[in-house]
Amino acid sequence: MKNKLLLLAFALAVPIASSPAQTPKQETAREQAYRNEMLKLERQLDKQSGTITLPAAKAKLTLGDQYYFVPAKDAAIVLEKMWGNPPEVSKDVLGIVFEKNATAYDAVWGAVLTFDPTGYVSDADAKSEDYNAVLNQMREGQDERNAERRKAGYPGMQLIGWAQNPIYDARQHSLIWARELKVDGAPVNSLNYDVRLLGREGVLSMNMISDMRHLADVQRAAKAFGGAASFNPGATYADYNAATDKSAGYGLAGLVAGGAGLAVAKKLGLLGIILAFGKKFIVLIGLAFAAIGRLLWGMIGRKSRDPETI
Repeated sequence: MKNKLLLLAFALAVPIASSPAQTPKQETAREQAYRNEMLKLERQLDKQSGTITLPAAKAKLTLGDQYYFVPAKDAAIVLEKMWGNPPEVSKDVLGIVFEKNATAYDAVWGAVLTFDPTGYVSDADAKSEDYNAVLNQMREGQDERNAERRKAGYPGMQLIGWAQNPIYDARQHSLIWARELKVDGAPVNSLNYDVRLLGREGVLSMNMISDMRHLADVQRAAKAFGGAASFNPGATYADYNAATDKSAGYGLAGLVAGGAGLAVAKKLGLLGIILAFGKKFIVLIGLAFAAIGRLLWGMIGRKSRDPETI
């Protein structure tokens, strides 16, 4: 099955997965009804290409014809009605970017754009940052955190490691990294790819959600997509004035660990949940739960119709 059907609410994934097997006819009818609903919503979306302005971030995206942008109002349709998130998730989201031939309900990845006005993030220690130490700190306490999550009725999540080690481009002032995450009951590990562009007043975040099967595809897209964003003159990283401008108070390692991501994480976690992997560090998991939900739905439907394809 080529398309991955998205789950309206992640909570539905567990009872569906654990319920008695349904007949292929029942499953097909259910999926078809869902697909029709998604296509109806898809037709409502304002899909923009070319150069996209992002006034809130004082930035722009130069997408050409390889990607399309769904602005904030329609991004809310995707996040809430198609991906099953509550309304507060859409607050401050600038939009979502998809590949040109993808729909919002069967895309390999979708990049959620936000801007965090934390101030200037220093790259002075870019060459000496110890990201393995950051990874270990992220993992601290995750067993305790997951016990609390499971007790509350939510699946646990384990940080497996870097799917891509953090890489900083000093010319573009962009930082790219990726985490591999394992969610209880999910047949495939989740992929959370972060592309961050540093500016004078804060950080433009492009958070790409997918799964580990599509790592190579997302890596290529992240590299190209990372170069598509730029700040306007006067708001660039080089425009920073230490005498007058606000500083974030941390460097690249702090950004990876979640220093600038905390405020965003509160807005983008499914059902408002933030998963803390460490005592002092918050991991921005974005819409990982929505991605896992739709993956589970797709696997269930695929198994009922196509046993040899898992």
